[in-house]
Order: sequence, then C-alpha cells, then structure tokens
Amino acid sequence: MPRIPLARAALAGLGTLAVLAATAQPAGASPRTARAEGPVAHAFSSAAAEYGVPRDLLIALGYSETHLDGHHGLPSQAGGYGVMHLVSNPDQHTLELASRLTGDTVRELRTDTAANIRGGAAVLRSYADQAGLSTAERRDTDTWYPLLARYGGATDPATARLYADTVYTFLAKGVTARAEGGEKLTLPAREVAPERGSLAPAAQSPDYPSALWVPANAANYAVGRTAAISKVVIHVTEGSYAGTISWFQNPSAQVSAHYVVRSSDGQITQMVREKDTAWHARSGNASGIGIEHEGYIDNPSWFTDAMYRSSAALTASICARYGIPKDRAHIVGHSEVPGNDHTDPGPNWNWTYYMQLVGGSTGGGEVQLSFPSYDTLRSGSTGAQVSAAQSLLNAQGFDAGTVDGSFGTKTGSAVTAFQKARGLDADGVVGARTWTALLSAGTTPALSQGSTGAAVQRLQRALTAALGRTVTADGDFGPGTQQAVRDYQTSRSLGVDGQVGPATWGALQAGR
Repeated sequence: MPRIPLARAALAGLGTLAVLAATAQPAGASPRTARAEGPVAHAFSSAAAEYGVPRDLLIALGYSETHLDGHHGLPSQAGGYGVMHLVSNPDQHTLELASRLTGDTVRELRTDTAANIRGGAAVLRSYADQAGLSTAERRDTDTWYPLLARYGGATDPATARLYADTVYTFLAKGVTARAEGGEKLTLPAREVAPERGSLAPAAQSPDYPSALWVPANAANYAVGRTAAISKVVIHVTEGSYAGTISWFQNPSAQVSAHYVVRSSDGQITQMVREKDTAWHARSGNASGIGIEHEGYIDNPSWFTDAMYRSSAALTASICARYGIPKDRAHIVGHSEVPGNDHTDPGPNWNWTYYMQLVGGSTGGGEVQLSFPSYDTLRSGSTGAQVSAAQSLLNAQGFDAGTVDGSFGTKTGSAVTAFQKARGLDADGVVGARTWTALLSAGTTPALSQGSTGAAVQRLQRALTAALGRTVTADGDFGPGTQQAVRDYQTSRSLGVDGQVGPATWGALQAGR
C-alpha cells in the first residue's frame, strides 16, 4: 500500500528518522535552524516552541507510541491516530481535544503528521496548565511524568506508570528510529529522574513469575474455560504496550489477551489468568492462551530480539506446563485460527527464529537465569546454571550449542571466545567475573530507584554474581538494589550515587 502524502506543503518529502545522541534543546528555546532540520524535526521543534513542551519529550512520546510512523492515517487497536497516537474511542478523546485546542480538523490531525505532532503538544500543554505548571517547571522534563501518564489514558495507576516509564526509558537511553523517507532527527540520551508521585508499580503475575500482573476489565474475558488448553496464539497489538494494556482494561474493548510483551526489552504483563478465557481469537479462545506483542505488523522495527526471546521463554513455559507440543500446529498466529479475519502477526514475524527459541534454546522449558548465588562452572559441570550460561552465551552470539545443561567442548569454546571479547582471562571457566559480564550483557539504560523491567533484572543478577551475595532479581529497583549498586560502585572505585549509568554498566559488562 503506498504511503499517504502529508497534507502540509512544509512536510513534503517526509524521510527516514534516525534518532541519535545529540545536545538536548529545552522547551521554549528557538527551534533548530531550518537548514539543519528536516520536516518532521521541524514539526517537533515548532510544536515544542509553540506549546512550551520539551522537544525531546515529544519525540520520545511519539517513538514509544508509534516508532514515529503515522500508519497512513489508519487507527490503532485502541482508536489512536498518527505519530502522537491521538485517540478517539468511547472513553478517551484526545483527538477531539487536540482539534479544539489547535483549530485543526479531526481529519487533518489523523492524516497530517505536522498537525498530529502539534495536536499532541497541545494536549500535553493543556494538562500542564490544569496541573498549574509554571514556565520554569515546564522546562524540566522530569515534571511531566504524571502528565504523560494521563496522556496514555489509563485509569489504573500501575498501567499509567508503565506508560510513562516507557517514555522516560527512551529519554534515558536515546533511540534510533526509521520513518518515511530519509530524514535524520536527533534525540539524546540523558539523565532522567521522573517525579512519579503516588504511581505504584504493577504486582507480580500469578501464573508466570517473570511477568507483571495488571488485570483486564471483567467485561473483556470469561471466567473459566469450556475446553482444555491446547495451543498458544501469537498476536501483534497494532498499538503500544501500555496503550494495549489500558485498552484491555476498558470495558468498551470487548477484547483481551492473557499476556502482552513489550518491544524494547521483552517485559511481559499478564492480564487474564490462564485458567480463564481471554477474548483474542474467536474460535481459538476456549483452548488458546493469547500473547500480544507490541507493535504494528507492517513495521519490523518492533520485533526485537529481546521481544522474541522473552516471548519464546513464556511460550515454552506454557507448553511445558500444559503438555502442548512445541510445533507450528500448536503455536499459531492469530491469522491461522479458523474463523478469524486478522492478519497478525504478519509477514515480518520471524517464525523460524521464534520456533528455534521455543524448541531449541529453551531446552523444553524456560531457562532459569536467577539464582541466589552463581557457581564456578568448567568442563564437566552440569545442571541449571550451565543451561543459564549456555543460553546467555547463545544470546550474545557465542555459539554454546544446544542448551542442555552439560558443559562440553562447544560450551567451553564459547566461554573462551566470550572472555576474549570482554578482555577477561580466557581460561574457559565461568567464574564470578565471567558471570558478571554474561548476566549484565545487553542494553544499558539509565536506571535508578523506581525503575522496573528486564534491564533491572539483568542488573540484579549481575550484582549477585559480582558481590557474591543475593540481590533479589524481581525487576524492581528498590532500596535493596540501590544499596547493592552503591556497594558495587564503592568496591570498584566508581562514582557512588546508587544509580546505574554508563560507568557502572561498563564495569559490569567488563566483568569487574
């Protein structure tokens, strides 16, 4: 399907967006020079200046919602439009509010990227005015946290926090995105300390301990089942992670899934108990467990390795618990369930890789990575910790072979190669330093007290190995984790602030 041209002449020739590290620009500052900006960058700068909203905050919000893709003016699952996901559904009307605030028509806001970005800025500014933010407060990105939570439309505090946390995660680490054309746009990595107020984190999943628990509205699923669980159904949300969670809490939705998986880091939220019937696949509801994946089927940038691996571990766990064969007859796409008119997960979903992760690297069940302590492993070692090391090595591109819990020649070679790559003693033995480097490998977002998710779990496991004491790997950066970070920073002669930035991540990933 061809891209729909933008209505405004100033935005003709919309290009590729590459969001890279650069110097931040505060709200209200003069827009970057027109010569240095493409049309989308100019739209963000103009909207930020006009409405007094931090430019980088607007970009991070747009990226978290849509990867800066207007999707040809078509709505998301929750009725959201455009780069800024302006919503029109029975319970949320930011699209109509943006029209009243800007004077642009609803049609323009749906199909014109510049208008849509301006509309998102106008909605945020109206929230800031209602909250009484001063000009100085509006320049501080961290004060916008509760306003972003409101923008997401969630009424549940845990969901509102998931939404705002996602935006601040992208602010903290910066992002690289692509949209239509060839344009480059900058978003810097920056330190963030959002003012969360009373917003509390989600609870732990009752069926899958690695996941969070945010229940769907009771109007969107049925209690109990009329058939035995015999399949896993793979979906794509056609919307954002937190937006989908919020939609499943809306009684107007009349849809739900058991689990939702985040693109950026593979975080999972459970919304319907496995013993109950989520409404996700018509004829497959009674016998299926539905897993939604954040993103849009026409944009492969959403399907990250972190998402694939996290979802595959969940699917493998479900299959092991219910005796479901790990094959394509029992792990199916939404489009493959009889009686459905959906096309997800679509042509960009890598079924071959996904099934390899489900059936091969998981060894018939979820690989356990969290332990109260980490043993020294060498040739001849066996057990769950060997499986963990093999899984981690494979994830980093060092071929340890089948995840079978047996430390053989291939695993030893992979360990040695990993150690050489990290500047460690290449002895083929997995001791404290190698464990620390393995467990911390991956993305390096800024973390501090209040952070949640898979990156926090990686940090907690790595600290357990590095410090030689148990740091609970629950994915919640609380006081205990903060103290462990301080202890690690002190013992490694790093700056001691209890926060995890580039220096602390760098030391962990070097096995220090």
